[in-house]
Parts: sequence; structure tokens; C-alpha cells
Amino acid sequence: STWDIVKATQYGVISRCRDLVEGGYDVRTHDDDNITLLHWAAINNRLELARYYISMGAVVDVLGGDLLATPLHWAIREGHLSMVVLLLQAGADSGIRDAEGCAAIHVAVQCSHTSIVAYLVAKGTDPNLYDANGKTPLMWATWRTYGVDPTRTLLSMHASVNMTDHTQHNTPLHWACLAQNTNVIMLLVQAGANLDAKNDRGETPLDIARMKKNVWITSRLQIAASDKGMDKSRSFFRFAAKKSFRQRATFAISFLSMFCIGFLFELSTPTWLYKGMVCAACYLCIYGLSAFKGFIYQSYKLAIMILGVITHTPLQICAFFPHYPHHAPIQPYYVSPPSLFITQNETMLYLPLAISTATKFWVYCTAIVYYWPHIYSPLAKLWFITASVGMWFFFYKSLRSDPGVVTMAEEQKKVAIIHLAETDGLKSGNICSSCLPSSTITVPWVFNAIGAGNHHYFIGYLFFLLAILGWHIYAAFQFWQHGVRVSSDAVGVEWAWLLMTYSPWVVWIFINCVFHVMWVTVLIICQLYQILWLGVTTNERMNAGRYRHFHTSPHGGLSRSPFDRGVLANFADFFQFSCFGLLKPLSIDWRSK
Repeated sequence: STWDIVKATQYGVISRCRDLVEGGYDVRTHDDDNITLLHWAAINNRLELARYYISMGAVVDVLGGDLLATPLHWAIREGHLSMVVLLLQAGADSGIRDAEGCAAIHVAVQCSHTSIVAYLVAKGTDPNLYDANGKTPLMWATWRTYGVDPTRTLLSMHASVNMTDHTQHNTPLHWACLAQNTNVIMLLVQAGANLDAKNDRGETPLDIARMKKNVWITSRLQIAASDKGMDKSRSFFRFAAKKSFRQRATFAISFLSMFCIGFLFELSTPTWLYKGMVCAACYLCIYGLSAFKGFIYQSYKLAIMILGVITHTPLQICAFFPHYPHHAPIQPYYVSPPSLFITQNETMLYLPLAISTATKFWVYCTAIVYYWPHIYSPLAKLWFITASVGMWFFFYKSLRSDPGVVTMAEEQKKVAIIHLAETDGLKSGNICSSCLPSSTITVPWVFNAIGAGNHHYFIGYLFFLLAILGWHIYAAFQFWQHGVRVSSDAVGVEWAWLLMTYSPWVVWIFINCVFHVMWVTVLIICQLYQILWLGVTTNERMNAGRYRHFHTSPHGGLSRSPFDRGVLANFADFFQFSCFGLLKPLSIDWRSK
């Protein structure tokens, strides 16, 4: 009862505020800090008070505070989406700029409130709206925010990636390089950012990255330029930086490495000690290179700098490295060959599929050359043929089938966003900024996303893959049984040594098969447990806490799924199998939901 109306508004004491207003307080009054009651209600997310003040004549777009901002600006800075919805429904103008020249969408981007950004665009705000200083929301996102969500959301809402600001003529990619925002560089490149765009000083994004001495950004932009055919030089670095070359090299190295190890073991001349030393050296070369990458780069810089000092002709030295900008200041020791800095993450994208393909190839070669002459059982031969046909069929279907990506027209997307926001469903934990453009996560073994459209094919692939691996293990024992003469007292290490000395290549292939059997078995058991017993997908199980329709345990894990109908019904639903009418599978078109 002793609080003034400002403090009562801040703490949401509705009765006290009503008494003071009905007692004659004008809701349009500014306090000593030039702030109105609607500002305080907005910043503290007092929805009921905001509605009351608006009904009593409060000006929705009133300016206040040091920044001369509207209540909408204040609500956005605090991330109060429900208050933003209320103010816009009450007629707030999202285009009004504060003292810093920022409209509502610029403030939302600066504060990394992705859901508010999406809602503002859905309500009609231009995603390319310039602020008073000539920057677009995407420029603010790449310069000020180091999370990827604001940038992803703006790109999905068709923000221009090549607009320039009014003062320096920088594109969003320029601003990302200036801020050294490594999180968004590749998002912009993949969205079609112009790598050759120049600002008013004639600098490209690559020039800025070099000036900032950021090796990672420099190498990525060089690789992107090479992938787009923009690098016309005839250097090995340019050729090695091509995406197609990297993909083919990953597959070639996987095939060659697997063959070389088996071939080395098969040779009779070197001792087994030398063979082991060669394998260890190969391991260190492959996995140790990344550990010494920093040392290699520093040595490279030092060598270039020393040569430049000795010859006093740094530009002549840099002529050997066509990626160096000759119009830039003479700093030859900042140049870096991009082939040394291809990230491990990109290689890992192709490596599982490359290893899997190489294993299948050499295992089949071994089956034809070594195993088949010793397989006399017609049942075993039928097993091999059936498992092979099934594996390749389901692999092809998993690879080529549409996983069930939900696509929406632009207007449908906006309507959905508005509906979610106005029903309190558009929360950061319930939406994914990368899903707005319908991007998907690739499963490395089939190089395609797995969803409702091809999940059953993926399970079929795993089943027949396990079957063919089991056949190869069986065939290896058949091969050894016909060729290795093992004494009755040979056990353990002695028995394994006899197998190794008889045919090291078969042992090598056998080890690979056993390794793949282990991970395939674990994967198929986990998948079937989730599908049949829990009635969920991997994504639902991992992110159950984000979805309100799932029942979670106090520790955040999945407690019960609303889609679980029992083991038999789950089996029927997943495989759409009716068992001659005994089961009644549910057929749901998830795209229309």
C-alpha cells in the first residue's frame, strides 16, 4: 500500500496499480527518467498490467528512456515474446527506431532472440530492413551475435546475403570476417555469399580474414572460392582445395589404406616386427598430423619470413602462392596454403561412408578369391546371395528415398510461426532455426537423413548388413578349416598365430568384419529397442525434454512416449505390417500434421 505506481508495476501488484490509476494517475505520464508505466510493464513482462494500461489510454509506441525506445524495444531486449505479441496486437509499430537507429528486428537480432526475429518477420517486418546507420539485421547477426540461430533464421526467412551497408559497403560476410565470427562463415557461404564482393576500401572478405590473421577463416574462404571455380591459378593447393578432390581423396585413401595393410601383412619378406613398425608409422602420419598442424603452420610462416628478409623481395616469393593478395600490404608470412587447414570435421563427413564402402569392396573380393571355393553347402550359398541382394537393395533405398522432409510454402510457414507465437508455443526449446529451411542431418553410413520415409529401409539395411557380415565370419572359419592344419593341443595365441601365418589377408578382413559386427549389432539393438519397446525415434529420445507432449522423468530423460502402443502395435506401425489382418497399423501422414 506504500509503493508508488512504478514499483507496483515492476513487481506486478495489480490491485495497487488499479487503485492508483482509478485515483487519478495518468498512465501516459513519464517519470523522472522519461519512462512510462507501459515501458515498465513491458520490460518486466507484466501482461495483465500492460493490457490494463493500454485500455486506460497508454500510448503503445511512446518513446522513453535514454535510448528513446518504445515498450516494444524494451520487451524485445528482455526476450519477452508474449509481451511482443501483445504489443503488436495492440498496434505497436515494429519499424520505429530508437536513439541508436535500431528498429525492433535489429534489437531482436542483437540480443539473439531467435523466436522474436521469426515472429517479427512473419508479421510483416522486412528481413532486409536497414537501420538508421545502414545495417541490415543479417549484418548485425554476423557481427554482434556469435550463436548461429539468428543468422540461420534470417537466411531461412530470405534475408539477402549480399546487400551492403550504407557507410563502408560491407556485406554480411565482410562483417563476419571483421568480427572473426567463425560460427556463421560457412552458413553465409552456403547461402550464396559473394566471395569477390569489395567494400569501399577494395577489400574482399578474404582480404579482411588475412588482415585479421585468422587462419581458419582464410582457409575456409579459399576452399570455398576453389569449390566455386573462382581460383584460376594452377597450383597444387588450388587443386587440393576442391571439394570434389577431397571427397575422392577420402574414398581413395580408405580403399588404398585397407588394401595396403592387408597386403603388407601378406608379404613374406619383412619380419612381423617391421610390419608392425610400418603400421605404427602410418597411424602416426594420419592421426599425428592434426596434432602437429599448428607446428607445421608456424614453421611455414617462419620459413616464408626468413626468405623474405634474405631476398628483400617478398612479392616474388609470394608469387609461388597464388592465394596471397598482391595488392595488400607486404606481409608474406600471413599467407597459408589452404590444403594444410582442411578441417577434420569435413573429412569426417565422408569418412564413415568411405570406410564402409571400402570394407564392403575388399570383403567381397576376399569372398570370391578365398572363401567361395571352400563353401560347399547350398544353404550357405543361398545365405550369401540373399543377404547380399537384401543389403544392397536396402542400402540403395535408404540412400535415395525421401526421409520425409516437411516442406511449407512461405506463407504457410509465416502463418505457423504466428500461430505458435500467439499460443505460447514458439519457444527457443521447441523450435529449430535450421529446420525453417528444411535442412536435415545426414546419417554418415548411408549419407542421407533418416526419417519416417526411409527409417524402415535403414533398419532393413542394418539387418542384412549384419547377415552378410555373419556369413563372412562363417566363411573365414570354413576357409581355415580346409587349409590350416592345427594340432589338437594348439590353443590361444598359438592357434591364432597359425591362422595369421597361413593367410594374414584373411585375418585382416576377418578383424574388420568382427569390428563392423559389433557396431552394427549395437546400433540395430538400440534402434529396435527405441522403435518397439519405447515407441520413439532417436531424436525424440534425445530431445524429449524439449517437447511438451512427452512425459519426462525428474532427471530430464524420457519416461513415457504418447506414441507407444505396445510392442506388437509399434512393430505394425513402424513396418506397416498387418500380418494378414491380425495387426492394425496406424497410417499417418506426418507432413500434413
